[in-house]
Amino acid sequence: MFSMANATSPAENKAEGAAFLLENAKKANIVTTASGLQYEILIAGTGTATPSATDNVTVHYKGSTLDGKEFDSSYSRGEPTSFPLNRVIAGWTEGLQLMTVGAKYRFYIPADLAYGSQGAGPISPNSALIFDVELIKIK
Repeated sequence: MFSMANATSPAENKAEGAAFLLENAKKANIVTTASGLQYEILIAGTGTATPSATDNVTVHYKGSTLDGKEFDSSYSRGEPTSFPLNRVIAGWTEGLQLMTVGAKYRFYIPADLAYGSQGAGPISPNSALIFDVELIKIK
């Protein structure tokens, strides 16, 4: 994984994230959207329905920093979580709308589509993040 060991300030975090995403975009299996969200399909879903931003979804997920440090995981808690799709970070709202039930994607989320300059809990300001997300149900 990409090392953020020397990224100590929000400006350094932003630069590290930008450099990581620039390199990551060169990989054949990575898709980059117009917003800058990157994703790769780990498991293709079934069916054709995708959630809209106003739907409730049930997912399993694992979130980590660019250096691989896990900061949150429904897998670790042993149960999936449900939420309105328009109530989460922009990178999730956009990315989940690309998925069908049963799909598992890895999202590479730029800081401005994650927690931005504010950060959140253990997530430093201007940090790009990686999430493995499995879409279980659309309600």
